[in-house]
Amino acid sequence: MNLWLLIVLVAALTAVIKAAGPVALGGREMPPWFSSIVSVMPAAVLTALVVTVALADEKQLGVGPETAGVAAAGLVAWRGGSVILCVLAAAAVTAGLRAI
Repeated sequence: MNLWLLIVLVAALTAVIKAAGPVALGGREMPPWFSSIVSVMPAAVLTALVVTVALADEKQLGVGPETAGVAAAGLVAWRGGSVILCVLAAAAVTAGLRAI
């Protein structure tokens, strides 16, 4: 029951945070400089999550199979591969290095 209460509270807090922006703006347009910052925020958050997963080894930073897998996915993405190919490359490299 405590888990469901936590889920409901987090969902409610998320809704309040999402509603804060439109309420604060009050129908006004955002300045162009602010819009440019907001537009790159999802990429920054995704990058932070990927770096954390790739470099964190439980309690400390470390380079391991996950780091190589993310690097392989980045290489595939850089060369124009699809998201599916990126995921497959990351999984294959990570699994191969873990098997060694």
